[in-house]
Amino acid sequence: MKKIGFLSFGHWTPLPQSRTQSATDALLQSIDLAMEAERLGMDGAYFRVHHFAQQLASPFPLLAAVGAKTRKIEIGTAVIDMRYENPHYMAEDAGAADLVSGGRLQLGISRGSPEQVIDGWRYFGYRPIKGENDEGMGRRHAEEFLELLRGKGFAQPNPRPMFPNPPGLLRLENARRDCVIESGGGLLPTRQQHGPRN
Repeated sequence: MKKIGFLSFGHWTPLPQSRTQSATDALLQSIDLAMEAERLGMDGAYFRVHHFAQQLASPFPLLAAVGAKTRKIEIGTAVIDMRYENPHYMAEDAGAADLVSGGRLQLGISRGSPEQVIDGWRYFGYRPIKGENDEGMGRRHAEEFLELLRGKGFAQPNPRPMFPNPPGLLRLENARRDCVIESGGGLLPTRQQHGPRN
């Protein structure tokens, strides 16, 4: 065996016999679980993302907190449904979590799977473009996200900015460049070794 880690769905339920009664419990217990997994010598702490369910749904604050409380364990997702994501915000949020963790973030993303509600992504403000289905929209969001991670400038700078701009088109500065690759229907982590972001 090369590596071992855990995947948590972060379920909670307010039933009397549950030790995870709320979203607060699920988040704080996830941090504790990752810390203990690292202490035991495990290699990875991964969290599933499910919307419209009593489970973990917003991964980046949790990943940043886990990254701040651990030193060696790889942290990441398995998987983020890209139909629900704004690629620009996601690139910045993932970049911030990666910086906090010292470069240990590994993302698993997908173009979608069966979900709790019908067309749940619509409640997040997303619609497929003409001639595109929801799977195609997820693929498009993933491609936009991957392009942002490549670090090329794309935004025209303001001629009268609040702060001085470097020359040329601007990019998202916190975006990580090496966290995912496409594999089959989904996207998987690429980095094999931990280390600070370049």
